[in-house]
Amino acid sequence: MKINRHGQAKILSIEEITRLFQEGLTTDRDRALFGVCFFTGCRISESCSLFTDDVYGASGSIRAKLTLRKGNTKGKLKTRSIPVRPELIALLRTHHPKAGNRYLFPGRWGRGHIHPDSAALILRTAFERLAIEGASTHSFRRTALTRLSNARVPLRVIQEISGHETLAALQKYLEVTERQVEDAIAAL
Repeated sequence: MKINRHGQAKILSIEEITRLFQEGLTTDRDRALFGVCFFTGCRISESCSLFTDDVYGASGSIRAKLTLRKGNTKGKLKTRSIPVRPELIALLRTHHPKAGNRYLFPGRWGRGHIHPDSAALILRTAFERLAIEGASTHSFRRTALTRLSNARVPLRVIQEISGHETLAALQKYLEVTERQVEDAIAAL
């Protein structure tokens, strides 16, 4: 768990996620920005730098898949396309009228995209308001990937979604609970 912004980001519970989206995040933009992180397992920098065209088609409708361009990914290795869930579609529909021309989440005064540090500050404020400790922007990524693993999605499929270069790198994100260890031993 993170302490003073050091350490591994907390895995969020369903209750914490619900409270965050209902009470902690106060604007449609913020809910859409962090909804992208949660429902795709992407990094905050990937969400912040999305082009409007990566999400919306020419007619203004939301695409079936969100595109994370390789130039905006950590290793700049490969473009990823991730299916868009109905919950994320609802968040994006609410945000769309406020979206910028080029960037989905424009920065101040329309210059570029919102900076990941600004997004992190917004989220820290929401976590403080809700008294959620040990969480950060990376909590969405860790939570999404751990939930996929807990749902028994094969690691190779999770790796494709997350964009991790190796399974070893991916496995560092996944939380293993004591209950899972107990259940594994009980299966022997």
